[in-house]
Amino acid sequence: MDERTILSRAEAYVSEEKDEKFAAEVRDLIAKKDVKELEDRFYQDLEFGTGGLRGVIGGGTNRMNTYVINRATQGLANYFIKTFPEKTTQGTLRAVVAYDSRRYSSVFAEATALIFAANGFTTYLFTGLRPTPELSFAIRTLGCDTGVVVTASHNPPQYNGYKAYWNDGAQVTEPHDVGIIREVNAVSTVKSISKDEAIRAGKLILIDSEIDDKYWAMVKSKLFRPSLIKEKAQEVKIVYTPLHGTGAMHVEKVLGDLGLTVITVPEQKNPDGNFPTVSYPNPEEAAALKMAVELGEREKADVVMATDPDSDRFGSAVPGPDGKFVLISGNQMGALLTDYICLSHKEAGTTPAKPAIIRSIVTSAMSDRIAASYGIETVECLTGFKWIASVMANFESSSGNAYVFGFEESYGYNVETEVRDKDGVSAAAMCAEMTLYWRSKGKSLLDRLEELWTEHGYFEEWAISKGFPGASGGNTMKNLMAKLRDEGLTSLGGKKVERIRDVQEGVSYAPSKPSEKTPTGLPSSNVLQFFLEDGTVVSARPSGTEPKIKFYVSCPVTASARGLDAAKSTAKDTIKAIADEINDILAKA
Repeated sequence: MDERTILSRAEAYVSEEKDEKFAAEVRDLIAKKDVKELEDRFYQDLEFGTGGLRGVIGGGTNRMNTYVINRATQGLANYFIKTFPEKTTQGTLRAVVAYDSRRYSSVFAEATALIFAANGFTTYLFTGLRPTPELSFAIRTLGCDTGVVVTASHNPPQYNGYKAYWNDGAQVTEPHDVGIIREVNAVSTVKSISKDEAIRAGKLILIDSEIDDKYWAMVKSKLFRPSLIKEKAQEVKIVYTPLHGTGAMHVEKVLGDLGLTVITVPEQKNPDGNFPTVSYPNPEEAAALKMAVELGEREKADVVMATDPDSDRFGSAVPGPDGKFVLISGNQMGALLTDYICLSHKEAGTTPAKPAIIRSIVTSAMSDRIAASYGIETVECLTGFKWIASVMANFESSSGNAYVFGFEESYGYNVETEVRDKDGVSAAAMCAEMTLYWRSKGKSLLDRLEELWTEHGYFEEWAISKGFPGASGGNTMKNLMAKLRDEGLTSLGGKKVERIRDVQEGVSYAPSKPSEKTPTGLPSSNVLQFFLEDGTVVSARPSGTEPKIKFYVSCPVTASARGLDAAKSTAKDTIKAIADEINDILAKA
């Protein structure tokens, strides 16, 4: 994009941005003639990806600010108005808006709610910060047509975002996401209304406890062994951190109601969008759990739990034999929960007909083996919890499968159908009960995980992501994926590639017979997967919400007569060899 176009876009933005701080940022850059920074802020408009809008807070069309929020919401409103003309005529369209602890979240949330109200929606707005899963729950509970939560999930403090939801409580998927973007790009006028006027007209309704109480009751209703919890709750001690986000109110309430002892990390309990004690508030990162783990070791806790700022992700750590805590990965917790939920249904005689687990295609297949041992099917879907929700909806409408559990490797779990997104609060409750159950059997979660590895094979996982920021970053990622797609890989880490699954093209084939293709049965997405001769799966996927590309490796090794330690050693050697090759590919990109 040339300098004149960039400056033109910047000046147009300044004339329309209603927030003086954001407008002043851009005026200052124009005055300084900082074309490089202006290009980064204006070379594109933020688009809906796997998680909606997400970007750095600041002035510009490629930033998170009131201008971008207003246009996105007007476009979203226009799409629903056109999609549901009868409701538009009747004045019965409904929306609900929530927000997390990030900077500007409350400002963006109110702006979103008022634009919905100005467009005739009866709009519900939470009076304070709430978790993303509660927003999904509220959509279904209130019978809303759409919902928005203002959050950037686990991203660093300079980010904020905007997740848009459909009337089933799930994030928008194709073709609606494309249709919404079309409407956003076509916005010429943004309707407005004051907060007082919206309330007087009955178009803005403030909510809190009427949803909270129902949400807490729903989470507790999904547990399998309330009598065991009541009897032995005091035998399990939990250390928890909300990482300065939305989780403390909900996790403390639910677990406290169950009688469990919960010690919340005091330095990280209060909501704070600056995240002063962590550089990256992501429970996937060991550094984010450092304070909780240290407190867990001092308190001799049975489990450490963490939720990210909007409480949709859930992380954990458990004590090892030496008392030092061991981090449980997303794949490992998914395997443990799969086992516990399937086992609990079996023991209670509540396993439904045609039961199924749903997981994403880049998630470990260890859970497949566990589920199969209980006679339960596994269904794969694309990455992003909206796709798990989409398969869940398909179960209900046509396939006849019964949903049992859904998860993805990036610390997202769902144990209920009332929420159509990952839910860190319900995951915390289920993990607490699972910990107590295995404690009653004389085992820790780590003990049970080792039993599962012995029975179903040891799985070692590795993932890496590399950022490609700026206007050129997107092209670099496209070129890398195109090269992998065109040239392929015949081996990785000394292991032969037996099959390639190209999700974007919708085909699967053997490299030795590239013309003999079979359909994947998945929606198109820019993902390449390489299935190696030893069962290892290597996946490459550009992120849908951030300027980076991700590689995932999952390596299974049977625990043979040589024992579990030997299997772990073999898997680590395989992973290292593959990781070295992938790092070399990324270095040359």
